[in-house]
Amino acid sequence: MLCRTVLSSGVTAHRLSKNVTFYLNESASPVSGCQTHASEDHKPLMLLLPWLGSRPQAVAKYCDIYFRTGFDVLVVESEVQEFLWPRWGLDRAKTLLELLQSERFVSRMLLVHAFSIGGYTFSQLLVHVSRDPQKYQALTQRIKGQVFDSLVVGSLETMAIGLGKTVFPQWETLVKKASLLYFGMFKRQTVDYFNAGIDAFLNTPVTAPALFFFCENDALSDPRSMEEMIDEWKKRGMDVTVKKWEDSTHAGHLKRHQQEYLATLDLFLRSLHIAPLKAKL
Repeated sequence: MLCRTVLSSGVTAHRLSKNVTFYLNESASPVSGCQTHASEDHKPLMLLLPWLGSRPQAVAKYCDIYFRTGFDVLVVESEVQEFLWPRWGLDRAKTLLELLQSERFVSRMLLVHAFSIGGYTFSQLLVHVSRDPQKYQALTQRIKGQVFDSLVVGSLETMAIGLGKTVFPQWETLVKKASLLYFGMFKRQTVDYFNAGIDAFLNTPVTAPALFFFCENDALSDPRSMEEMIDEWKKRGMDVTVKKWEDSTHAGHLKRHQQEYLATLDLFLRSLHIAPLKAKL
């Protein structure tokens, strides 16, 4: 359990639902050991969207980065069925939007850190926001920064490869072929939804500064497609920072290039000026 992995650092875990856990960073309270709703309202909240099949120990390392810098963390885990049947993903995204607008979180400044399929989950959230931008205007304005790590970007085949590698790696080729067949048979229920999510992400209503981590040798993320999307965001006047490696691992850049990853993330967080950082990463 992720809860047991991170509790030793002065953090309390609150399981809000099956796949949603709120980590309250009590050590970041203005008065140590005395976390009030007033002080909580002024602390930034990190919305962390992990990759599919992520191990608790791996996710805990990212949580710890944000605990050290004074954040609370809301971890929202994705499930493969939300990808295979996107209407369920949209339902989950709607529930997440309601949570972020609930009394507990409605006053909190937000940052987003999405990995791999977590970016898909965020795109489903953006679909709802794009359909009713006025309703969610206050929410989009609360998002002060976005970090995207190893987004699954590219062709339908890229998505199928991603499923094979993350869900049943021992049957990767079979899963890839079955996924492409499935997407073809249920185009209206899958591909059309994927395209809507891509469009919502490309034309995102969230214009906060963004940081992208990716690499040239990621089979799940086409670097040319990533660069084209980043260029589109820059043309819109968005503040975008990019860290790209020639050789790295999907959703494993922190492990492969720890010093560069942390230095880039640290500079990005400091540029946002939303909270004093407790320590250099």
